Order: sequence, then structure tokens, then C-alpha cells
Amino acid sequence: MKQIPWQRILLIFGFFLIVAIGYFTPAHFEGRTLFQADVAGVSGNGSDVQASGETSYWTNSLFGGMPMYQISPSYPSTKPLQYLQDVLTLRKPLSILGTYPWLIFALLVGFYIFMRSLKVDPLPSVLGAVMWALSSYFIILIQAGHIWKLTALCFVPPTIAGLIWCYRGERLWGGALFAFFMALQLLANHVQMTYYFALLMAVLVVTFLVQAIRERQVVGFLKSTGVLILAGLLAIAVNGTNLYHTYQYAQETMRGGSELTIAPPHAPEQTGAEVNSKGLSKEYITQWSYGIGETWTLLIPNAKGGETDYLYKKHAEQLAKAPYQSQQLLAQANAYWGDQPFTSGPVYVGAFVCILFIIGCVIVKGPIKWGLLIATILSIMLAWGKNFMPLTDLFIDWMPMYDKFRAVSSILVIAELTIPALAVLALVQLIKEPQLLRSKSVWIAGGVPVLLLLLFALLPDLFFSFLSQQEKASLAGNAAQAPLLDQLKAIRMGIFRADVWRSLLFIVLSVVPLWLFAKGYLKAQWLCCILVGLTLIDLWQVDKRYLSDDDFIASHLVQQQAAPMTEADQTILQDKSLGYRVFNQTVNSFNDATTSRWHHSVGGYHAAKLQRYQDLITYQLSTGNMQVYDMLNTKYFIVPNPETRAPMAVPNPNAFGAAWFVDSLRWVANANEEMEALSTADLRHVGIVDLRFGEELPQPLMLPDSTAQRSITVTKYTPRQVVYDVSAETPGIAILSDIYYPHGWHATIDGKEIPIARANYVLRAVSLPAGNYQLALTFAPRSITVTESIAFTALALILLALIGSIVWRIRLWGKEKKAPTDSQTN
Repeated sequence: MKQIPWQRILLIFGFFLIVAIGYFTPAHFEGRTLFQADVAGVSGNGSDVQASGETSYWTNSLFGGMPMYQISPSYPSTKPLQYLQDVLTLRKPLSILGTYPWLIFALLVGFYIFMRSLKVDPLPSVLGAVMWALSSYFIILIQAGHIWKLTALCFVPPTIAGLIWCYRGERLWGGALFAFFMALQLLANHVQMTYYFALLMAVLVVTFLVQAIRERQVVGFLKSTGVLILAGLLAIAVNGTNLYHTYQYAQETMRGGSELTIAPPHAPEQTGAEVNSKGLSKEYITQWSYGIGETWTLLIPNAKGGETDYLYKKHAEQLAKAPYQSQQLLAQANAYWGDQPFTSGPVYVGAFVCILFIIGCVIVKGPIKWGLLIATILSIMLAWGKNFMPLTDLFIDWMPMYDKFRAVSSILVIAELTIPALAVLALVQLIKEPQLLRSKSVWIAGGVPVLLLLLFALLPDLFFSFLSQQEKASLAGNAAQAPLLDQLKAIRMGIFRADVWRSLLFIVLSVVPLWLFAKGYLKAQWLCCILVGLTLIDLWQVDKRYLSDDDFIASHLVQQQAAPMTEADQTILQDKSLGYRVFNQTVNSFNDATTSRWHHSVGGYHAAKLQRYQDLITYQLSTGNMQVYDMLNTKYFIVPNPETRAPMAVPNPNAFGAAWFVDSLRWVANANEEMEALSTADLRHVGIVDLRFGEELPQPLMLPDSTAQRSITVTKYTPRQVVYDVSAETPGIAILSDIYYPHGWHATIDGKEIPIARANYVLRAVSLPAGNYQLALTFAPRSITVTESIAFTALALILLALIGSIVWRIRLWGKEKKAPTDSQTN
């Protein structure tokens, strides 16, 4: 690859800095931040760990207790890597890019590196970086608070760059980059994004294999593949602690499936997290599926009305065209008319970007073109989800791990990368061969979508209904609503047309400099600069619809909105006893973690809760079984005040406490019997235990004299450790109100370990001897010690390879620079 002067590199990175900071100005300089709905929804998760000041991989803040592996994973081995990430994204040692601009900067730089691996010159590479980084979906992710997802996406392009360099013969450099950026990608802990782009990389590998076979370079291909496998294993090893424990945890979550085969009751509060014995159900996986017609948003941002919101908020101009007497009703209508349950906005990659991409499908040659094209088509069709079940069924049933991820519409991130990549390659080809602009194939490739846009603008109702499937079903045959329905369709048609004309305008504005270049009136550098400016304006304007400066507020207001402390919270917090829980009925109890900010909550919000707890919600808690609330030590309920509707704390005097001895055990054969027994047994005196735990609770178990004195009292309660004082005249079985998890918990009596069993479907149980002693339960997974040692070793190897490859490239560039001078001297 041709060496670029350092001055030009600094100029390019300076431009990226200006774009990144500029988008968030003035909020960035004023210290204002976002109230992000998804961040607020999980704001309380792990709050007890933060308050304790200790390192813990368990939290009691939500759903009775769960591992921290998918909440805020942090391990000693990842801290050096995190620091390097912060330095590279200009957040340390000086916080130049702050909370949000660094994401845009990282997206820009990462795609620039990717383009350079494809041997694209700097200016077209900058154009590609702008196309990728300002794609509307990424800005929407920031607005919604999906920061970890976007962080993973930041490091995808340079990871692919490493793969390309490796297959093009630069194995040390490519392998080192692949390992380093893959490690950063995995550090973001969004396995779904990494998985999706692994599919893209697999497609690219196949295209390189085909090329190697044709050119009889299979040995070189195998060497490069071996380097990449080693690099990938090192990246996995660096994140091994998190990946291993996430995998281990996943087997116990909704992704692992439920043991229950009995039909769930028709509870008044269902969470919608339907599962089956193999994992997530197809209905749940495909709940967010991109509509087939919705795919036009790639070219027309408001092809389906934009985001889910009231018409009056962002479309007052179109609303004003409706009859005055209907405006009040229509103002409350939804601007979005697609078929997803709701959406924060469309996936828009740029009008002219799409045109260039289509032209690229015709004129670009080589394996990269086919890899990008195949991946684009696959991405779009898989995003259709339930709207194209033959392909979706194939992947869910046969592709490993595909059924572990929901919201299939998000696989469009692949197309968001491949479309601008092929678009830039098309532009490079047009610059190299301007005569292509006169070819029939280019005119057809670019002209067909433009013709369709014209037809959409002139005859929109010929192609679209402007009603969602749900609206069609609910309003079918309702003649009284027909006039209002026609007015709603007219408004949406106006919104659609406006964006069609807008897309046509940007296509025309972009074609003009291309035509001037073909005629020789404009140099290639100026062509690229103009296209960078037009693309920046196009995407910037659309992005500002979904994230503007008006969305930023003072930091202290964000905290107040995320988890406001109510009088009910204040009342409960006066109770300093240990180990009790709170159930808040004034919020969406099992889809809201704000209660966890202040209390140990029975409810909460997390996308991967423990499956057994989900079962408990579905079969017991949502049906109002008070004994189950009591066994969870639910000491307080927060309910609406009958008069003011404000949250009010109501004590529950029947809560069983943090631990209690039972008089007998009821042994059950399977999960069905265990769940059903919770509805019939006296849980205060009887423990329900699966026969599989016979070794942990050996016979004889029960006290022959039920009048003997036994007590168990909690004296320490932190996320990492719970300590009880036990006084028992005879042996017995104690049920602990904390959630059972089979990996990492250790129970000891005065330092001697004893087994932990599961009782009452979700709780812990221990067999205790007679005497006075302390019982301690500590969460200390021994596997962390092993995985951490491996992670540190792998990180050292990656850094050595990266430093070595950088030194080698600098020396190589130095030789290349010196060579012309020596030849001139001679």
C-alpha cells in the first residue's frame, strides 16, 4: 500500500475530529447529556455492587439476584485493553471526545482503515467513512442508549481490514490488526453484532478461497487462514473470562430454554419473553422484523414514516393540510406505518450511496465485489425475518447460535457496511475509467432506481398503501372511519413524497460533479471532496431528525429522570434490616429496573434473565401467588395511592425472611411437579426439592422432634457474600431466600465447604448440622482464576505482534522512501 504523508493523515483525522465533535455541538462543550430510554430502563442494575465498593460478579438488585456477566462485566485482564481503547478514541489521558463524539470518531477511523485495506486512495476512503459513520441507525443507537452495540460496530471495519490484508499477503500486519480489533470488538460484549459480522467475514473468506483456487494459490490461502484462526483464538482468549462465563450463564437463561412442558396460565401480566426447550421461540426472535417494503428506507428515509411517534410532533406541516375538524384526531395518529411493533427510526444509508452501490454491482470486478454483494442480499433478506420465513427458518433451524438472538432487523448492520464499501469501490472504478459513465450498463444501473423514485413521487398510492398491517386489520370494514383513514393516508403520502423528492435532489446534486469530472472540468480530488460534502449534508440532516441538540439536557436532570426517588422509596430505605426485597407495582414490574436503583427488587429489566426466574414470573408471580412473594422475602410492595396515585409503600408482614428452617421436604421428579407444588404446598414449613439434589440433601433430613429450637439470622448481606448466624439443637434443612445459581457459589461452615441444593424451583437450600456457628455463602467462581491467566498471556502476545508489525511497516516505508533518493544519487 502506498505510503501517505503524515501531514495528510493528520489532516484526515482532524476532519474526523471536527465531524465527531461538530455533531454534538454545543451540548458537548456545555456538558449536557442524553436521557436514553434503554439506559434509564436498566439504570439500577448492579447498583448494590457499586454501593458496596467491592468487586463482585453477582448482584441482588434485580430479579432476586443474578450474575453480573451481562450487566457490567469488568475483569482485571480487560482493563489494559479498555485503557488502550480509551487512548485510541481520545478519551484518555485527556477527555477530548467525551461520552458520545468518540463513537462517531471511532466509526470514521475504523472504516477509513477498512477502505485503505482495499487499496482505496485517501479521499475516497474518507467518503466511505462518512457514509458508514453517519448512517442513521448508528445515530439512533446513541439516542436509544445502545452504546455497547455501537462500540462493537466501531471495531468491525478494522477487524475486516486485518482479514483482507492477511489474505493479500501481509500476514503479520493483517493478523495483528485482526487480533487486536477483534479483541476490542469482543470487549464491547455484544455477541450478536460480532456474530452477524462473522457471517460477513465467512462470505469474504469463501470468495478469497474461490480466487485462490482459480489462481492456484491455495497454499497461500491456507497460510493466511491459519494466521487468522490463531489471531481469532488470541482475541477470544483475551476476552475468555467474559466469553466463558457468558456462555456458562447463557445455558441457565432464556437462551438455554425451559424445562417446563406444562402450559402457562393466562396471567394478567405476561412479559412476552416466550421460550421453548431449545431456546428463544421463532415468534420472539422475529418480533422485530424489517418489512419487505420497508427496505426502501435505505434509499428514502421516510419510506415508512420514520419513527414511531405522534404525527403532530415532527409533521405539523403535513398535518396542517388536513381538514381542520380532523386535525386533532389525526395529530394523535402514528407517523410510522411499517409492521415492526415500534421503531426509533429507519435504516438510511444515503440516496446517492445506494445509486453508487447498484452501479458497483455492475462495474466492480474481483472477489471483494461478490462478497460484499452476497452479504448485502443475505443481510436484507434475513432482516425481513417473519416476512420471509423460508430463509429465516433455515437459519434458525440449522445455523449454530442464530436462534440465540432476537430482533433480526438489526442484521441490516451488515448492509450498512457493505453498501458504502461497494459504493466507494464503484466511484474508484469510475475515476479510473471515466468512459464507464457513458456505458449503457451504468446508465441502466443508475437510471432504474431514479425512474422508480420518480414513479413513487408521482404515483405513490400505486405502490404503497400507507397503512400498517395492524391498521388494515383493525379498520377493515369500518365505513365510518373511511374519511379519516383517507386523510391519514394523504398525510403519510405527503411525508413520503417529500423524502422521495429529497432523495432525488441529492442524487442529482451528486451526479452533476460526476458529469463535470467525466467531461474533464473537475479533478478527481475535487470530485471526492464535493461528494464528501454532499453525503455529509444528506446524512447529517436525516440523523438530526432522531438525535438533535434539543435531546440533550443537564446531567443532574438525567439522573433524576432515570431513577427518581419517591416518598415510597424513602420510607422503605429507613428499614436497615438485611436481605429483604421490594416489588414495585407502579412501573412495568418485570421490564423496568429503576426500582433496582434503590432496592433489591423482585422485578427488573434484563434481556437475558435466568430462565427459572422467568418461569417463576410466568407461572407464579404474575398470577399473584403470595406465598412465592413471601419466600422471596418481599417485605414491601410499592402500589399506587388510591387517592393521589403516587407510589406508596405497603409492608408485607408475612415475608418469610432471609432464611428459615423447614419441617419437611417434598421430593418431586421434574420441573413440572416442582412448579405445580409451589401452588399447593405450605412453603413456610415445606421445601420443594427435585430428586436430582438427593446427594446435596442426604437422608435422614427431618428433625424427629419438631419442638427443638433452631434459628438462622443474616448478619452480613453484600452482593458477593451472605453470612448467617445459625443456632440449632438438631440438624435441619434451611431454605435461603436468595436465587440459586449452579456455578460459582460456595457455602462454608466455619471455613468447611458444604453443598448447596436448589429448593422451591429457584431458591438455595443447605443441610445444616446441630450447633452454633456461622454459615457463609460466597460468590467466587474458581474458573475466573484460570481464564484470567489465559487472558493476560493472550493480550501480551497480541500487543507484541501489533508492536512488531508496526515497527516492520515503519522500516518498510523508510526503505521505500529512501530508495528513490538512492537511485537519484546514483
